[in-house]
Formats: sequence, C-alpha cells, structure tokens
Amino acid sequence: MTRDARPLAVFDLDGTLADTAHRQRFLERAPRDWDGFFAAAPHDPPLARGVELARESARECEVVYLTGRPERCRADTEAWLAAQGLPPGALTMRRDDDRRPARRTKLERLRRLARGRTVRMLVDDDELVCDDAERAGFTVVRARWASASAALKDAQEREGRT
Repeated sequence: MTRDARPLAVFDLDGTLADTAHRQRFLERAPRDWDGFFAAAPHDPPLARGVELARESARECEVVYLTGRPERCRADTEAWLAAQGLPPGALTMRRDDDRRPARRTKLERLRRLARGRTVRMLVDDDELVCDDAERAGFTVVRARWASASAALKDAQEREGRT
C-alpha cells in the first residue's frame, strides 16, 4: 500500500495531544492574553493517551494535525511535535486573521481532506467540533483525557482563537 493510499487519522493538538492546563491563566483574565497563551505553548506537557493513539494510528494511517492555533505559531508547533516524537504529518493551522469558531474551520478542513482521501477518524477534545464532525459523517474519537477549561471552550467558540 502506498503512503498516498493510506487513510488519514486527523489529530487536534490543544487538549488532545498537548496539555494546556499551565497556560489557561492567560485566558481567565479580561482581556484575554492571547500572545501569552500561545507563547507558552512550547512548554505544554504531552498528553500520554493522545500521543499513544497518534503513534498507534501511524501504523495504518497517515497522520494529519488539524489545529485552531494561528499560523504564526507554526515553528513552535512543529518543534513541539518533533520533540514529543509524534509521527510526521501535515500540520494545518488557522490563518492568523481567521476568527471563525473551531467547529466551522475544522469541519471545512475535514471536508477538504475527505475529497481526495478517506478520513478514518478525527481525534479532538472540543465537543462542538466532535458533534459537527459526527453529523457530517466522520468517525470521531472524543479526547476526554485532559482537564476541560471553560475559558478555552468559550474562546474556541466565541473568539475563534484556537
């Protein structure tokens, strides 16, 4: 089987592979400190269950990373993925000026990926993203292994920042 024929396993980052708990404080103040929030991302501890699932998935699938992080965080994000020993894969990020809710941007990207390839699964911690992806016919693994943050959930939906 050639690499291009393998199905895709699509992984979110924050709350799925990366533990963002240490940087939630930047979102719990008004106004939210987005620069501080993203500047702290390189220090995220990995979430063992998510990392293990990504590694297992890479045996049969091509791994793709789909994050709501803005494009300006690409270098830090790529370095973090490599430092965790995660499988290589395309990294799709939000445009710096895109403020749409994560559920909209991610579903749009999933549909685009599915035009040319089979998407075996999406692994994400955002319940709204998961709900919309399931309604659209995608297989979803809900990443419920990290502590949920009300501030992050609100930011994802209302401010379209991650």
